Amino acid sequence: MTIIAPGTDTLTRNALAVLQPGFDGTTAPDWVRRRIDEGLASVALFGRNVVSEEQVTALTAQLRAGRDDLLVAIDEESGDVTRLDVRTGSAFPGNHALGAVDDPGLTRSVARELGRRLAACGVTFDWAPSADVNANPDNPVIGVRSFGTSPDLVARHTAAWVEGLQSSGVAACTKHFPGHGDTNVDSHHAVPRIDVDADTLYERELPPFRAAIAAGTRAIMSAHILVPALDPDRPGTLSPRILTDLLRGELGYQGLIVTDGIEMRAISATYGLNQGVVLAIAAGADAICVGGGLCDEGTVLGMRDALVAAVRSGELPEERLADAAARVRDLAAWTAAHREDAARTTPDPEIGLVAARRAVTVTRTGAAAPVTGPVYIARFNPAPNIAVGHETPWGVAAELERLLPGSDSGTFTGDDAGAAALVAAGGRRIVAVVRDEHRHPWMRAALDTLLAARPDTVVVEMGLPQAPPRGALHLATYGAARVCGVAAAEAVLAG
Repeated sequence: MTIIAPGTDTLTRNALAVLQPGFDGTTAPDWVRRRIDEGLASVALFGRNVVSEEQVTALTAQLRAGRDDLLVAIDEESGDVTRLDVRTGSAFPGNHALGAVDDPGLTRSVARELGRRLAACGVTFDWAPSADVNANPDNPVIGVRSFGTSPDLVARHTAAWVEGLQSSGVAACTKHFPGHGDTNVDSHHAVPRIDVDADTLYERELPPFRAAIAAGTRAIMSAHILVPALDPDRPGTLSPRILTDLLRGELGYQGLIVTDGIEMRAISATYGLNQGVVLAIAAGADAICVGGGLCDEGTVLGMRDALVAAVRSGELPEERLADAAARVRDLAAWTAAHREDAARTTPDPEIGLVAARRAVTVTRTGAAAPVTGPVYIARFNPAPNIAVGHETPWGVAAELERLLPGSDSGTFTGDDAGAAALVAAGGRRIVAVVRDEHRHPWMRAALDTLLAARPDTVVVEMGLPQAPPRGALHLATYGAARVCGVAAAEAVLAG
């Protein structure tokens, strides 16, 4: 049952209903509960809100005390972008590992188990999967978040992921429309521009979204990218041509459209936060994602008031805001009606590790003795993008130190990383762990230094395996989830 606070008018309720804000803390703040009483229909959880599954379950119960059908959203792609496993690393490999295996049934099973876990915690809406075709290997923000470089492969795995997640009663949100894969700019920092012709866009970027729509995705997330072939003036999130004419009209999509984080600088630094919210709803978006950075009550009230003022001034048609709010409430009703689906899903807690093991590719480039004794694990650490976050652990050190007692590890960055790792390793066999070696000249130089001095070095690539395999033994995991590290450590010992 939804309890609406006395005196809250319809316009204000609708303005609150289209917001999907985050908040600080691991319990429900009073201000969030007050706004739920006044019409807020969604909240978002981020890594800062998660300590354990038991704590998240208690938190979602608190949040639903005033609104039983409250949408609780999370940015849980699994793999490198995880919130539920933010402190340990994900129990599921990400999209690129699943694409490397290329078994849609496996992808469906992984997403189903992820959905079961989310539903058990009271989470009903997942801002995933990424349906972006990773056409640019230097993309700083997508990379292993993509199933791959082939539109057909990405399409079939996007559909399987959507089907698997939603079979557990959790709504999927396919992103980032109309396709974020061919960028070399992170939209957290600026507006990426995709200069492709319309034919390329239709043939490469759109097939995964068509597949997601056919699979019944309950939501689609817009991208803050400028695509001149579609709209030379406004990024996707703010473009009626992209959201209304293309997505709604040409593709026939009738579900919820939610924006990527509206406080990302691609929008906020160019249009202003509150004006960006108004323009997004006017363009055809139904819900505003906010809270990855700004997560205070003042931000929510400012956006609410901007929407109300835009309607009263005539800038935003009241019918458009009402339609957007209705779509949010429809999705909330769908999740409430499917809340028991997860209970009918058979738990499969090992499926993530099974998938990670299947994804590992091993290349032997030279004759070297098997790894049997203590090793030194040198992790070459690039700066993570904002979507991944700084707090999630990654690598193979924990598992190798468990499997090979006496092993030790260190993290290295910068121009002297290789020399420093050699000194730290002493006489021990080296396992070098890299992430997107092809994107980081300092990392490539560090491997050069190691391999020149120690040709028996084992190399583990936990990002995109674009650089040629080298080292006595080269392993590609296609992602840095915790289970990818476990699978890689097992493969190191297996040789």
